[in-house]
Amino acid sequence: MSNRERRLRTVDLARAVGLSTQQVRNYEDAGVLPPAGRTDAGYRVFGERHREALLAYRALQPGYGAVTATRIMRAVHAGDVAGALALVDAAHAALHEERVALRAAGEALEALAGREPGPPPGTGGGLRIGEVAALVGVRTSALRVWEAAGLLVPGREHGTGYRVYGPADVRDARVVRTLRRSHHLFEQIRPVLEDLRRAGSSEALRTAVEARGRTLTARTRSMLAGAGALDAYLE
Repeated sequence: MSNRERRLRTVDLARAVGLSTQQVRNYEDAGVLPPAGRTDAGYRVFGERHREALLAYRALQPGYGAVTATRIMRAVHAGDVAGALALVDAAHAALHEERVALRAAGEALEALAGREPGPPPGTGGGLRIGEVAALVGVRTSALRVWEAAGLLVPGREHGTGYRVYGPADVRDARVVRTLRRSHHLFEQIRPVLEDLRRAGSSEALRTAVEARGRTLTARTRSMLAGAGALDAYLE
């Protein structure tokens, strides 16, 4: 019997790839593995191709994520190789768009960080929430969410309690909007704003952008490794 024809029990396959037997069963049910054979007693029978499928799937996961990796393997085992490769293409395209957005964010934020937060023309230095939303290009609800998260700290008008945004508040709103478009989390944005408020420095901003860039580069490498494993499996 050749190595490819070698019969593997569920426990044998699980041990070969470092999984539990239940995970192996779940992966077959999800389509990550090709259908297993069955003994007369109803026990699953796997082979070398199932081991290779699991290795390919696990190689895909770091770069493409578990959901997309599952969809890719499911398409392959359904005979839709073109569909599987389309999912690969879409993931690479999305990563490229994120990298482009990050580059634009870095350029925009560096410009914002180096700009003195002067008042918008004709405002007298104080704006209401609707005016800031229009100026920054977001909904007023977004400004309220950012304020609730502690990212924005507008003043309050005496007597009415209405929010009043000064020049620095408008700058901060622009920074938050730009970073959110580049998929930064609130926890990543907060130190950038703190650094800008403290000394007008762009160092925290630069650190956040560079860290995200390193993450994208690592993901690209993972995607290349996963695509290589998938190609080998398809062969």
